[in-house]
Amino acid sequence: MIQTLPHPAASVPAAHDAPRALFAEFAHVIDAAIVALESAGTLPAGLPRVAVTTEPPRDPAHGDISTNAAMVLAKPAGTNPRALAALLIAELVRDPRVVSADIAGPGFINLRLTPAAWLGELRLIAQAGDDYGRSTFGGGSTVNVEYVSANPTGPMHMGHCRGAVVGDALATLLAFAGHRVIREYYINDAGGQVDVLARSVHLRYREALGHDVGAIPEGLYPGDYLIPVATALAAEFGHAYADAPEADWLVPFRTRAVAAMMAMIREDLALLGIHHDVFSSEAELQAAGKPAAAEAWLRAHDLVYDGVLEAPKGKLAEDWEAVELPLFRSTRFGDDQDRPIRKSDGSWTYFGADLAYHFQKTQTSDELVDIWGADHAGTVKRIRAAVAALTGAAGKPKPFEVKLVQMVQLLRDGVPVKMSKRAGTFVTLADVVGEVGKDVVRFTMLTRKPDAQMDFDFAKVVEASKDNPVFYVQYCHARVCSTLRKAAAEHLAPGADALDRLGDEELALVRLAAQFPRVIEAAAQAREPHRLAFFLYDLAAGFHAYWNIGNDRPEKRYIVAGDPELTAARLFLAAQIGQVIRNGLAILGVAAAEEL
Repeated sequence: MIQTLPHPAASVPAAHDAPRALFAEFAHVIDAAIVALESAGTLPAGLPRVAVTTEPPRDPAHGDISTNAAMVLAKPAGTNPRALAALLIAELVRDPRVVSADIAGPGFINLRLTPAAWLGELRLIAQAGDDYGRSTFGGGSTVNVEYVSANPTGPMHMGHCRGAVVGDALATLLAFAGHRVIREYYINDAGGQVDVLARSVHLRYREALGHDVGAIPEGLYPGDYLIPVATALAAEFGHAYADAPEADWLVPFRTRAVAAMMAMIREDLALLGIHHDVFSSEAELQAAGKPAAAEAWLRAHDLVYDGVLEAPKGKLAEDWEAVELPLFRSTRFGDDQDRPIRKSDGSWTYFGADLAYHFQKTQTSDELVDIWGADHAGTVKRIRAAVAALTGAAGKPKPFEVKLVQMVQLLRDGVPVKMSKRAGTFVTLADVVGEVGKDVVRFTMLTRKPDAQMDFDFAKVVEASKDNPVFYVQYCHARVCSTLRKAAAEHLAPGADALDRLGDEELALVRLAAQFPRVIEAAAQAREPHRLAFFLYDLAAGFHAYWNIGNDRPEKRYIVAGDPELTAARLFLAAQIGQVIRNGLAILGVAAAEEL
């Protein structure tokens, strides 16, 4: 295993005590109301409250905060939801920040808060700064996020990019939400593809020595990226292996070629700001006997047995050779059949090696998340079964999720750009980052759910329009910075002394920004960093909408002529919107633009 130092920005959550954000504070207020009813004997003690939510109403006209507490607790309490809602409201209105409380539908409670409550949240954003939204939600549990894990046979291309960004953003999000995070890359350096790499490099090595090798044979990697590797081998070995049998040069050429490819991959990932904590080698895993150890452990727990697989569907019995193989009892855990962990020649199946690798990861982590390409969907069920077996036999199974990421279709002016590593015509990640920039690539990859198809068009992603989320969010932050610079030139500065002069339209922006901490926790819980990108777009839209009001009504601008007090309050608001945008972009690995 190759291991680096912990990721400085995200691996270990910051330890600090901070005031609760408003939604978290009212979750506490609602919980206190439930406790008060339990203490009074109105509700039975110890009701499960894990499903109680505190969130904005779907329709802002219904209030500021909505809770389903009465709906969740009524049945176990043996009462009517609306009746329980009335009892909870009697407790909740004791809080001076609550202007009114209403029962909606079958028993939802909608609260309307004082403007002062929202202005307090605005001050909290300023006070917390870069830590606004940071949470202890994860409780310090360690999550291993394995992502990229591309075969070490060439440079990174756009087929790898989306999973790389999703995994990296998720790792940072989890750390911000209070988890310890291990960012891991699994090097698939024990399969047939690395032997093909070695043969491809050997051909180029002979070419570097002056041999006429002709056209690159079918089945080898033809990319020019192998030429520098071959040139280095020619300098190191001279003609020693030019005409030697494959058995003499395969291992040293494979070792050096994989090392060169991994160095290239690290450089490519660094262009996106991606740095892993741990690189685990499949070859080293097997050399250390980890798959055999996992097999022994599983046999000891009656989870592996020697058996014969049934003939595949559609295959005649006489055409099927029944061979006894070691089979993992994956049907116990929801799979449709037991799976072999070794081949008939005794070598490990991909599943067998993968099983041992995940067993290794569980030794240092409380939870596992794998980011896989959608083409691996068929193996999800069996690896989930394996992790459930490996961790469940010793107690409670460790949480394990596989997030599938669809491929990206790369377009140039609407015309697809082909990507083929074997043909040597793929567009590298370095090419794309060099053309449009790291921040554009990263944000674009998070503008759709990972399991949805995505088009990446070079023309669209740099377009200066509302339809381009990258530009729209960055333009919001740039406008904030521009406004603050203009104000400073006029000797004006943000100030919180007259925040009570902010009206309903400004408070609507505060309400939107105040959702940031709960979005962080919800996105971390769902393992979905794209939720944060969606939120930033909505917040930017709110900011731009208010800005446009000022274009028509000068009294609504952030800098109001002749009114430095109101100007200071609005500049304070703008600065905090910029802070939230900046915090969100930082989690996504995107630098906030100060000018466009």
